[in-house]
Amino acid sequence: MKSKRILVAAFVCALATAAAQAQTAPKMKMTTDIPPEITTPDSVKTRIGTLKFKDGFPDDATTQKAYDNLDFMRGVETFLSGMPGASLVGMRAGFRKLGAVNGTILIFENLLDSKSLFLTGNTDSVYFSTWLDLKDGPLVLEAPPKVLAFLDDFWFQYIIDIGNAGPDKGQGGKYLVLPPGYKGEVPEGYFVAHSRTFGVWLMGRGFKVKGDLKPGVESIKKTLRIYPLAQAKNPPETKFINASGEELNTVHANDFSYFEELNQIVQEEPSEALDPERLGLFASIGIEKGKPFAPDERMKRILTESAAVGNATARAILFRTRMKDAYLYPGSAWVTTFVGGNYEFLSQAGVRNLDARTSFHYYATGITPAMAMKMVGIGSQYAAAFVDSQDKPLDGSKTYKIHLPPNIPAKDFWSFVVYDNQTRSMLQTDAQFPSIGSQTKGIVINPDTSVDVWFGPTAPKGHDSNWIQTVPYKGWNVLLRLYGPGQSWFDKTWKPGEFEVVN
Repeated sequence: MKSKRILVAAFVCALATAAAQAQTAPKMKMTTDIPPEITTPDSVKTRIGTLKFKDGFPDDATTQKAYDNLDFMRGVETFLSGMPGASLVGMRAGFRKLGAVNGTILIFENLLDSKSLFLTGNTDSVYFSTWLDLKDGPLVLEAPPKVLAFLDDFWFQYIIDIGNAGPDKGQGGKYLVLPPGYKGEVPEGYFVAHSRTFGVWLMGRGFKVKGDLKPGVESIKKTLRIYPLAQAKNPPETKFINASGEELNTVHANDFSYFEELNQIVQEEPSEALDPERLGLFASIGIEKGKPFAPDERMKRILTESAAVGNATARAILFRTRMKDAYLYPGSAWVTTFVGGNYEFLSQAGVRNLDARTSFHYYATGITPAMAMKMVGIGSQYAAAFVDSQDKPLDGSKTYKIHLPPNIPAKDFWSFVVYDNQTRSMLQTDAQFPSIGSQTKGIVINPDTSVDVWFGPTAPKGHDSNWIQTVPYKGWNVLLRLYGPGQSWFDKTWKPGEFEVVN
């Protein structure tokens, strides 16, 4: 009897469903033929499940799926488009732990080594860097001569070049860094830099003199000064911290805490410093100036997944780019770090190449026109490789050989530096500096000026001088840097070889 009642109930339900589906609105006096492409079917199969509607009105389950998906997508996009700011939050956190703010400057007197987690740092120049805080007013920066330096604001937006590429033209000089909304007097005698944010990052490089670090270090420590404009008549002492060999993490997070890092800058900086579109995107997931970032359990679960997918997306864009303009040569692994050759990542006037911006900021630091400009014999050029000649990821358990053809187009010098795929920082091996280049003592140059370099866990017999150690079972990538790049680099008549596996 019970089973009979169940069958009857099911039959009645089926009839009701069929009747509801059969119902259509009657034609009225003003009824016209509605194009089907502007309507919504009652049932739509999608990647987030089957979505159901009654005459275009979403049911409760569809509404929930749509909002969950919207929050997830906005979380992923926040991860990708907020990366410039989050990257500098990570940088500031590392600097603060060492006390490098305003009048205290990090200087890598013995070069940057692999103990410091620093996105694609190099082992060739004397880095100096600090975090500037303009909340108490303008700061004076007395620049040393013969350096390459720049200021970026907290959103990684370019402010000004200092040194060889700046208005002092490498002679040194006084810069005045003004905070956002500054209305005070601007005294004469300064190169004036206007920042859109209160937080500012200074990054600079000094250079070896005939292979010697000491002259560059001494010049920087003797002449680089940072102090408040209000104390210009009697400036306080500028302090230096030798950061060589320090365990220093400056890399942003890749999990939920990424959003907490991003919230720091949104709360601290004026909204006028960034475009309304991105700030609106951040606000849509709960990161909004003047309000606590306190996602509930549902939202935290969604954002945790957004961070995971955002991180995967950034890694796909970097390691397996589909940007055709990224590749330097047909059928080659070598890619450029500034896709399109534009420091603002514009594919054309007013059009941002979003993947180019993500790729750069996930991999590297430093925004200045000088890094993207193509100038023969001046500055530096960069090429990155993530895979071998067979399009396989570079593997720390294998040994590779690469050939640099004769007449390497580097007037000053060239170098390879190896990076860890996980941290995008220098690969931590038994060597202090996971690098090799034309300035490396004992490197073997072939009679025709070409060079062969080996990468692997152990040195190939007879090639110790031209070998960079890798770590078994760890993925790695490499940057080729050319300092004082020659014309053959720009017209592509010279091309580096590919990474070939050595049996």
